Amino acid sequence: MRKTCSFCGRSEKEVKLLISGIDGQICNDCTAQAYKILKESGILEQDGKKKGGGVKAITVPKPKQIKEYLDQYIIGQDDAKRFLSVAVYNHYKRLQQPEDPDGVEIEKSNIIMVGSTGTGKTLLARTIAKLLDVPFTIVDATVFTEAGYVGEDVESILSRLLQVADYDVESAERGIVFIDEIDKIARKGDNPSITRDVSGEGVQQSMLKLLEGTMVNVPPKGGRKHPDQDYIHVNTRNILFICGGAFDGIERKIAQRLNTHSVGFDSVLNNKRIDKGNMMQYIQPDDLKAFGLIPELIGRLPVLTYLNPLDRDALEKILKEPKNSIIKQYQKLFEMDGVKLSFDEDALQFIIDKAVSYKLGARGLRSIVESIMTDAMFEAPSSRKKTFVVTLDYARQQLQKDVSFSQ
Repeated sequence: MRKTCSFCGRSEKEVKLLISGIDGQICNDCTAQAYKILKESGILEQDGKKKGGGVKAITVPKPKQIKEYLDQYIIGQDDAKRFLSVAVYNHYKRLQQPEDPDGVEIEKSNIIMVGSTGTGKTLLARTIAKLLDVPFTIVDATVFTEAGYVGEDVESILSRLLQVADYDVESAERGIVFIDEIDKIARKGDNPSITRDVSGEGVQQSMLKLLEGTMVNVPPKGGRKHPDQDYIHVNTRNILFICGGAFDGIERKIAQRLNTHSVGFDSVLNNKRIDKGNMMQYIQPDDLKAFGLIPELIGRLPVLTYLNPLDRDALEKILKEPKNSIIKQYQKLFEMDGVKLSFDEDALQFIIDKAVSYKLGARGLRSIVESIMTDAMFEAPSSRKKTFVVTLDYARQQLQKDVSFSQ
């Protein structure tokens, strides 16, 4: 007996697959069409929510696994890695929390990371983004202004998260956002709003509800809102916010607080114990308030961590050891032109000494190596040489040619 699809009437030779039932058959095309109809009707979503969760089960990397992954790319900064690993792990657990009969609901713990330029704040965020199974985006706080002024609304943060999630709202609502340069929206003066501070305190106030959790109307393509456009409604309750900033000059605020807390013999002993080379480790929420963040914003960022300034040993490791170290990146570039690149140890030590003197962290290392290698990268593709060695004399000579490094 010739088998045909009970819905479209095509025979088994005309379709890829024919599924048999008790009294009939259905082909693969009709099955796909039926699934599409069910999905559009919303029945599948309702069933998923009834079974509990609404969010699919995902493999949760343990905090130690997350830290081990970060260790491959980032040198040092163990405290910041621990805080970040725990926060991301707890975020996953919150998303998978079943309905609790006791009514216990785990609140999210947004993070703020403080560290001088070039210590690895943005790199930490980028590296962790590779590991995660949730939408992750990095935004810059410097472009935001208060609603009604030239610049971007804070809602554009969510526009970028939606773009990363291919406009899947349910997926975006469990994402992670890294807000970089958060210190650039600090209040300009100690007195609250004598004049309108549209890119500082005004932005901080706009971010309060966003960080805590609310339903936000997001313009699909970002930019400014206008009355006639359609909005996408995004609930920020389950979105984890990680903020980072250099907070240049906050060490003075920390030093002032440490010096004014106690008087007498105890204060002399405490001053001896204080590591004046790394004041960031003593940071507290009071210091952020003194810098210019409003108390309401600080309260919505309960986890405060710091990144250590990079010393000479750390810079040496950054130059040589990570999977994507600066030296390995340039060796790969030369390898693509068929040239084997190597550095003398003296030349590497010279680069590190220069980076320490400029106090620009890992970014300073890269700019120095770039200045040394520019001429070589210009000549190498046209040259027949198969090896190139960077010596101390060559490195010195190239930096002297560069006006920005010659002084």
